[in-house]
Amino acid sequence: MKSLTLNRLVVLIAFLGVFAMAARTVVDTDLYWHLATGRYIVETGQIPQTDPFSSTRVGTPWVNVQWLPQIGLYLLYGAGGFGALSLLVAVLVTLAGVFVWRAMTGDVFLRAFGLVLFAAASGLVWTPRPNILTFVLLAALNYLLYIYRHKSIDRLWLIPVLFLVWVNLHGGYMIGLILIGATLLGDAIDRLLGQPSLACMTWSGMRKLLVVTVLGVLALVVNLYGIQALLLPLQTVGMEASARWIMEWASPDFHQLSEQPMLWLLLLTLLAVGRSGRRMDLSDGLSVAGFALLAFVSRRNIGLYAVVCAPIFVRYAAAAVENMRTRPAAPRGAGIGWLNALILFIVAALAAFKVAVAASPAAQSAAERDLVPVAAADWLASNRPAGAMFNSYNWGGYLLWRLWPDYPVYVDGRADVYGDEFLRAYLKIALAEPGFDTTLDEQRIGFVAVERDSALSRMLSGIDVWSLAYADEQAVIYTRKMPP
Repeated sequence: MKSLTLNRLVVLIAFLGVFAMAARTVVDTDLYWHLATGRYIVETGQIPQTDPFSSTRVGTPWVNVQWLPQIGLYLLYGAGGFGALSLLVAVLVTLAGVFVWRAMTGDVFLRAFGLVLFAAASGLVWTPRPNILTFVLLAALNYLLYIYRHKSIDRLWLIPVLFLVWVNLHGGYMIGLILIGATLLGDAIDRLLGQPSLACMTWSGMRKLLVVTVLGVLALVVNLYGIQALLLPLQTVGMEASARWIMEWASPDFHQLSEQPMLWLLLLTLLAVGRSGRRMDLSDGLSVAGFALLAFVSRRNIGLYAVVCAPIFVRYAAAAVENMRTRPAAPRGAGIGWLNALILFIVAALAAFKVAVAASPAAQSAAERDLVPVAAADWLASNRPAGAMFNSYNWGGYLLWRLWPDYPVYVDGRADVYGDEFLRAYLKIALAEPGFDTTLDEQRIGFVAVERDSALSRMLSGIDVWSLAYADEQAVIYTRKMPP
């Protein structure tokens, strides 16, 4: 037990804490259409090239670069249910934490604080969807750049391999190119301005990173969709309807406590830089500013911001602590081995209890019923109303998972498949704007499944041709009294 020093105890407790925080009940509306796609691929042996799931966009080309993790999610769900998906998220978040930790410098207590702050800020993106892989891969890329710039350890050959894997898992690889761009641009400007002490890379080092990045971009073309996969992120980012109406694409709401750690991290970073006694190199400055901007524009980017900025905060905070010391710090490596072991056992037991509760079927079932219309889907499966379905955007993925192929959905979370024009037309119906009932007639909608308190629900209740067939505290289903 002598080897279990206080420093090692702090590290173990920090990572146990991150793992326990990440092992949470699986609650995500978009998870269901990923599971449905994985089921489709496994059962048919084909990766869909066009949309097979909706009544409105069927046959539309679908660039689904996420097909591989979708298969994995479906198979894992089949093996262990939602509990297995919860544990997968915890493992991936902890792995990202390892890369973040290794990109930090300084006192173990400061690094542990930085790791917890990273976890608190990034928790919004911890869901069992393919985008969690971008979270991990960005952490790995950030670590590779750190050891190259600060420790002169060259593992750059891994970057093309990383991008080759990335493009076949998720469309977030553009974030990696942004990080590399900020790194190269910052060091280049520092050197051009005659401040080589702030630039971690020499000109030859920058040239090598640039060449490796070009190879990484070429590797991105090696996927099922070729150049179309490279255009997908630009198409998605440019969608106005997504930015205005889809919650995860909206800006953060800092009145929500869960979204405030992003601000804490930013303000603490600025404070650490100010107290560090050294100038911030431009690569770090561009990375903090760029990823903060991405996070302010869309809350789905907050986790990526935390991955990049937490190590920067700790590095400057370590310099600030060193700058403020007036006497040598007391050694912290020693400790009472048996007492440390007891503390570790208690923390591990509490973490295991939290993981068991979060991954339990009862907790998952309760969370699922709060989020999606489980009872309404049961009613639809049993009563089978006639005609095409109009459904809420947020519920599309779940209804697809539960009811397809008997009932193709009207819309679901695949915003890139539906496009801006369609989503704007959908919103006119969902918000019950003038002419919505005529559109429902023209599209031969037979029944409507939406939120009970929605504008569309209130309007349909006053139209004679529609009849309330089902209602609970969460959902309503209106059916037509006669064919359209």
